[in-house]
Amino acid sequence: MQDERVAALVFDVFGTVVDWRSGVVEAARSLAPGDADFGAFADDWRREGYLAPIGEVVSGRRPFEPVESLLAEPLDRLLGRHLIELGPSGRRVLLGAWARLDPWPDVADGLDRLRRRYTIAPLSNASFAQLTGMARRAGLGWDCIISTELFGTYKPDAAAYLGAARLLGLDPGEVMLVAAHPADLLGAAAAGLATAYVPRPDEWGPGTRTGEPPPADTDLVAADFVALADALGA
Repeated sequence: MQDERVAALVFDVFGTVVDWRSGVVEAARSLAPGDADFGAFADDWRREGYLAPIGEVVSGRRPFEPVESLLAEPLDRLLGRHLIELGPSGRRVLLGAWARLDPWPDVADGLDRLRRRYTIAPLSNASFAQLTGMARRAGLGWDCIISTELFGTYKPDAAAYLGAARLLGLDPGEVMLVAAHPADLLGAAAAGLATAYVPRPDEWGPGTRTGEPPPADTDLVAADFVALADALGA
């Protein structure tokens, strides 16, 4: 697929560009060695400190707060639940792990090729600071950084997708969202963006999922970022 209208690609980050689970597991284990189930801790933190409160913000049930605040809110409870002992400094380091996540193996080569043909940027619920830290640490060659924090909301609020197009000086149809999450793709398509699905079946751990099917009207499906570059002629 080569849609000549598309001038920019914007990318979901947590799960699509970076392996959040492995990064959180490794950070927790390094701070509190022991026999805790660090994978279960990471999964619960993602659900209760990220997905659930973001859903409440988008639905209007709670006001917008920075994602760092959302992640910090349940942390003490989750550490207690999983019998992980950390002092205040350890908690701060663990919160910072969300800005020190490694990309999937195909990301660097794929982004390098895609950037030759398209403007590329994250469009993420991660904060501006988190995205900057990840990009600097991993050498992600974004042309700019777009956090939903800039719009005072989170995806899949339409304002996030439309805001990204506006910042790029493009019509929604000239922007393609690349994501591993069907709800994100649905939100982007409803706002008029083109969409590309890149499944990450190991997002929640190796062998845990086969990958959710993409929405029926997804414009493009690719196995990884290198395959995406191939499909887009980059």
